[in-house]
Amino acid sequence: MGFFTEEIAIDLGTANTLIIHNDKVVVNSPSIVAIDRSSGKVIAIGHEANMMQGKTHENIKTVRPLKDGVIADFNASEQMINRLIKSIPTLNRRFFSPSLRMVICIPSGITEVEMRAVKESAERVNGKEVYLIHEPMAAAIGIGIDIMQPKGNMIVDIGGGTTEIAIIALSGIVCDKSIKIAGDVFTSDIINYMRNKHNLYIGERTAEKIKIIVGSVAEELDNPPDAMSVQGRDLLSGKPKQVSINHGEIAKALDKSVIRIEDAIMEALSQTPPELAADIYNTGIYLAGGGALLRGLDKRLSQKTDLPIYVAEDPLQAVVRGTGIALKNIERFKTVLIK
Repeated sequence: MGFFTEEIAIDLGTANTLIIHNDKVVVNSPSIVAIDRSSGKVIAIGHEANMMQGKTHENIKTVRPLKDGVIADFNASEQMINRLIKSIPTLNRRFFSPSLRMVICIPSGITEVEMRAVKESAERVNGKEVYLIHEPMAAAIGIGIDIMQPKGNMIVDIGGGTTEIAIIALSGIVCDKSIKIAGDVFTSDIINYMRNKHNLYIGERTAEKIKIIVGSVAEELDNPPDAMSVQGRDLLSGKPKQVSINHGEIAKALDKSVIRIEDAIMEALSQTPPELAADIYNTGIYLAGGGALLRGLDKRLSQKTDLPIYVAEDPLQAVVRGTGIALKNIERFKTVLIK
């Protein structure tokens, strides 16, 4: 059967979907689908659909099939997964579609029903063997932590829809906390701030761009980014206008959300068994996910927790890398994978 089976690892994220095949990230695309309203057909997915976001007319709608890390639109998510798998260069040269062995990562606070939705989506795109893995676990493997050891490690994975906080030991999650404050909430914080402070109405894509270019959670930075010009619609006159914005303003905009992430981390620490707390005092906290790229976040969390904070070297791909490693060593990680 080996010839007819292909192995892929998928990180189904709220913001981005990544797929690993033959140890390489072959797909890295925004989780967004553009649909024709009259026929219900998918017009575009990924980068192409992302370009359309906020610029569509009434016959086209853009949908984000995943909300808060779980499948919200079953049909759109299935079509998106299907198209992305078909876009893998080595698979689309085949005459027939091979059966797939997949490892897909899921948030740690997911329910049985949501789990079944992910599994069914995978089976419909020819997934013969489907394994699921919890995101913090995949992130830990991707960062390079030996999760089998009787030693506590704390992972904070700030994604698009959820922030997953987990204490991992002996290849299991000892205590975890999943909150719905993450990249999407940061984006809407920026939209609200621009509206209230500058009377400027901006779209999601612009807010996302601001977050990437000048995003920061501390007003004092060692090497701050340059100020950025932002264009949008003036709410008073209705005319298009441009304002300049710097990292300090974004730090103010994101402050409330970051405080909630800090509180969740403190809560997870307060539930940690004492022996593991002693380990975490020595090993510190690992940050993964796109949110880990916010400037000054490591410093701020370090001040709050009095612990060393390590940012994964490529935080956006830590989870999918871990999922890929679990896929290669399915026997070794049997205990972590959910069949």
